[in-house]
Amino acid sequence: MQFELHTTTFKNNVKEEIETKLPFLVDEGKENEVVNLYPEITYQEIQGFGGALTDSAGYVYSLMTEVQKKEMLKTYFGEDGLRYRIARIHIDSCDFSLEHYEAMSDKKDVNMDSFDLGRAAKYIFPLLEDAQKACPTPIEIMLTPWSPPAFMKTNGERNNGGKLKDEFREFWANYICRYIEEFRARGYKVTRLSVQNEPKAKQIWDSCEFTAEEEKSFLRDYLYPTMQKRNLADVELFVWDHNKERLYERARDIIDADTDKMIAGIAFHWYSGDHFDAIRLVKEQFPDKILVLSEACIEYCKYGKDDYLANAQKYAHDMIGNLNNGMQAFYDWNILLDEQGGPNHVGNFCDAPYLYDTKKGELLERNTLAYVKHFSQYLLPGAKQIAHTTYNENVETTAFINPDKSISVILLNRTGTEMNVNVRLQGKIVAIVLPAQAIATGVITSSL
Repeated sequence: MQFELHTTTFKNNVKEEIETKLPFLVDEGKENEVVNLYPEITYQEIQGFGGALTDSAGYVYSLMTEVQKKEMLKTYFGEDGLRYRIARIHIDSCDFSLEHYEAMSDKKDVNMDSFDLGRAAKYIFPLLEDAQKACPTPIEIMLTPWSPPAFMKTNGERNNGGKLKDEFREFWANYICRYIEEFRARGYKVTRLSVQNEPKAKQIWDSCEFTAEEEKSFLRDYLYPTMQKRNLADVELFVWDHNKERLYERARDIIDADTDKMIAGIAFHWYSGDHFDAIRLVKEQFPDKILVLSEACIEYCKYGKDDYLANAQKYAHDMIGNLNNGMQAFYDWNILLDEQGGPNHVGNFCDAPYLYDTKKGELLERNTLAYVKHFSQYLLPGAKQIAHTTYNENVETTAFINPDKSISVILLNRTGTEMNVNVRLQGKIVAIVLPAQAIATGVITSSL
């Protein structure tokens, strides 16, 4: 067996990547500083990694040169890059749109004759089309609404929460289905839909509130039946799509004997803290449901824009904790933003793996990109988490066995001290030194 170690460190925000190959030796009874791997015990299967193709990302993309576009998309979707294979796209406008827009706004148009995705075609479709050309497989798309059209809501606007009016529940279900059909008619592979983005939040941007009972009744009585009628039964439905601290409660309150067959999984965000036990709890109680992180980003209102390394480490810490407790897919937020962390029509700026300096015309790689790559490059679709133990909370660890039988072990050291790690597998052991403030992925190739 051979241990191919890929290590990333940052010194003064300059990335240093080191690759080494180390042999496994006979385990002579090492007890300390050990990470154990048990590939005979497997858990959930990885379905993919990706990011959000937002209106804002599409706009910034339109400002780039052809060389820069190809570089970015190759990094995201190419075999030697992040290997993204999935994407999340908003239905109508969201906070990361240049402006409010919706496919139709005439409540008298009961046949949806005025329904038009012309605004999405302005920035989102060109980005999606080029991303698809860079991706060796069809990109699987998850669509998510932030708000129904203003005329369907109790507060008469896209912003500030409000609720879906009862009399428009069937109309809204058909509207969502029409969106899926329009994407598919253009040749795009829509495979997932979440009922509502952040249904608990009354945001100053596009938002709509649903209690658990409201989300459940809309799904059960309107959305699911409408999707069946319109031959969209193959689209997987996800509920919640909000923070982890109420993940179990929402699953418990929505999934019952009637809705169980309708719900493929539960989507969650990371903005309220770790709550890794919440993921584990849902996996234990609802083992057949797919668990996906559908949104994560470094919000500048919470974290320092220039705290590059700590922000990237937050990503890795969260991904390891989520994976160790049942996460099966990861959708980062915007794949591209401008130097300010936008554009955003309400000033809700954040970071992204790539920023584009519109003033200098420069494409800027952020530290989060290298950290996400340690997962998405080495945990392939079909990979299964394997049992493992680690000796110290400062060596955060996850491990997966890929379809080709290689094993990928991800090790994170957020401390200022290097850590000794003895990776132990099937009676053999390899000793490594994990540098301070480093992330590393070890790939074990063998005929297990």
